[in-house]
Amino acid sequence: MMFADLANHSIFSSEWFHDLGRKFSWELFTPLGRITVTAILTLGLYSLLYRENKFYRLVEHIFVGLAAGYSVVAIWQEVLFPQWWEPMTGKPPTPVQGMMPGHWAWGVVLPLCIVAFLAFSKNHSWMARIPLGIIVGLWAGQQFGAFMNTYLPQLTSTAQGIIPNKMGLSSISDPPGTISISSAINKLILVVGFLLVLSYFLYSFEQKNKLVRRAAQGGRWILMIGFGVIFGTTMMTRFVFFIERMHFLLVDWLRFQPPS
Repeated sequence: MMFADLANHSIFSSEWFHDLGRKFSWELFTPLGRITVTAILTLGLYSLLYRENKFYRLVEHIFVGLAAGYSVVAIWQEVLFPQWWEPMTGKPPTPVQGMMPGHWAWGVVLPLCIVAFLAFSKNHSWMARIPLGIIVGLWAGQQFGAFMNTYLPQLTSTAQGIIPNKMGLSSISDPPGTISISSAINKLILVVGFLLVLSYFLYSFEQKNKLVRRAAQGGRWILMIGFGVIFGTTMMTRFVFFIERMHFLLVDWLRFQPPS
């Protein structure tokens, strides 16, 4: 590769600037420019850790603009074209698949999409709620069906088997249907925790009973523990992203070699 000399030197070395001035051209600048621009944008995003500044705002608008442009293209290529345009207009035959006839009834969706843009009109903005209500209703029905068919059987199978039929710990060699003491204790904890959390959301009546209040308080503690675990996992994910960006800045851009 013609750009190998620049890639082998640190950006702070005199050799790097010497090779850049001696071999500069648009073709040679392409790999270095890609890494350098990415590094500058990364530093612009992390400049928010110091304070709010115009450099961060510029980089933020660049990323938002790129994401918006990519979303428009991705929505057409991955959603609208295969799931709306092709079913409406049909597909010609191929060596693998025969001709798919088009159904022009899909054209009814187009006026609904146009009505959604009336949200920018002061006099007709109420009409934009029609396609929004249709989408929300269809999505809610699909999610309810997905929960009933996917998660409810999992909850049912997980909670079954509280009474053990094996004295000891669970093992890989156990035959199907074996419920050890450890497995029964885990499922009992799951059931009790589920009932405690469910009691916290009993808003239909006033919780005057001391047992119900204690159960609701226990459910609140379980919720706080669960939210804490989710927050900790989120923070660990952010640290992984930060380490990856620091490796890019120090090793890929500045050419600092990590200690062996």
